[in-house]
Amino acid sequence: MPKESLRDAYGNTLLALGEHDDRIVVLDADLAKSTKTITFGRRVRERFIDAGLSEQDMVSTAAGLSLTGKTVFASSFCVFLVGRVYDQVRQSVCYNNANVKLIGTHSGLGVGEDGATHQALEDIAMLRPLPNMRIIVPTDATETIQAIRCVAAEDGPFFVRLTRSKLEKIYDEGYRFRFGKASVLREGDDVTLVAIGAMVSKALEAANTLAEEGIQAAVINMSTVKPLDGETLVSFARRTAGIVTMEDHSVFGGLGGAVAEHLGVHHPTPVRIIGVNNRFGRSGTPEALYAHFGLTPERAVEEAKGLLEGR
Repeated sequence: MPKESLRDAYGNTLLALGEHDDRIVVLDADLAKSTKTITFGRRVRERFIDAGLSEQDMVSTAAGLSLTGKTVFASSFCVFLVGRVYDQVRQSVCYNNANVKLIGTHSGLGVGEDGATHQALEDIAMLRPLPNMRIIVPTDATETIQAIRCVAAEDGPFFVRLTRSKLEKIYDEGYRFRFGKASVLREGDDVTLVAIGAMVSKALEAANTLAEEGIQAAVINMSTVKPLDGETLVSFARRTAGIVTMEDHSVFGGLGGAVAEHLGVHHPTPVRIIGVNNRFGRSGTPEALYAHFGLTPERAVEEAKGLLEGR
């Protein structure tokens, strides 16, 4: 499958929206070329603010602008946008239910050679407990375009988590993103694979391998991490041996944590979580890092078989 840039999809969609809606204001923190907000900034200069190396000021300013009636997009690398600015996100954005859209690029091990200091593996876990915050992790450029259009139209805080690397195309142009609803990419009655972002294509690959061995694995793209689509999750938990989750994030507090929490209350089910386990990242190509940390289709196949053996 061809690969496409989620960041380019974001920048181009932002420009298309901003040219027709003068309420949209865009802020960045000296990384506009990397986050692709420069696409908007070059064409709509009067509504673009580069805050420089001051992410805290950027988010506080975004919150203030939103309270005047603006729809504000604030972008940076995930590690800076969440880790460096948590107090402002909590107090200025979420507490005020401000109409601020936090778009984090360069997430997870997919940041690659920039190494552990720039590989945000805790961002979903940090934001998920915050009241009013909603979280979307698109899996390809098509879903990114629709997710950005969705958050622009919905009032209140959002966090959209994008990748540095180009990702394989999963959806054609007929796809329709529905906020709060999972996308079932493959049906199956033996085991369920639930993935987000860069891991969705790997879950599909794992399902193909399992099918060659006579094991039918369902594959779910849970791109809305908060609020989680519990209805779809429970429906597959009822009919399969268990759930394997896959994410380019810590195993603590991310997709796997959200899935386990929901099922623990509504339908206790065996859950195996694939992610980075209590470690920082390291420098390397994304694919080499995914292999090193076990974020692979082979690992998903192994975990799925383990669930079936336990059944």
